Amino acid sequence: MALNRLDTYREERDGMVVDIGIHDVTVHNYREMLSLHVAPAQLHFIETPKQCLRDAAIWKEYRPVGLYVDRQLVGFAMYGYFPDEAVNGRLWIDRILIDESHQGKGFGRLFMRALIEKLEDEYGRQPIYLSVYQENEGAVHLYERLGFQFINELDINGEQIMRLETGR
Repeated sequence: MALNRLDTYREERDGMVVDIGIHDVTVHNYREMLSLHVAPAQLHFIETPKQCLRDAAIWKEYRPVGLYVDRQLVGFAMYGYFPDEAVNGRLWIDRILIDESHQGKGFGRLFMRALIEKLEDEYGRQPIYLSVYQENEGAVHLYERLGFQFINELDINGEQIMRLETGR
């Protein structure tokens, strides 16, 4: 499978080294992205990959990526820098999902750390934003463990906005 952009991170898990890949979505893996889905109880927390990719086609600031473990697709994320937001623009991890069949294995935390590193590499050290429904307790707990804090703002969907101060 040909993938345009590849960022690979090596991670030790349970005494084994795994390759964590973050690949751009291309014509080569687009259909594979559409096969991802979350658990039924999570459907109202996040858009489907199909909707995310539609949004990325409209708003060019979005960067949709596939999340791979040892070259197997396990999730999807979308990030981007929006220069017209706030005074100096905002850098967002706008969407992240781990396929239902791969949940409960620590991949959410693993990929959030990798995405934070990737964003720092691409955009420099600056605040990173995301939004979450407060009733999505698992996600809130994960984000707080990574250092994100609520900033008393809502996004256009009524989700609470969180910010991670990565330094300057």
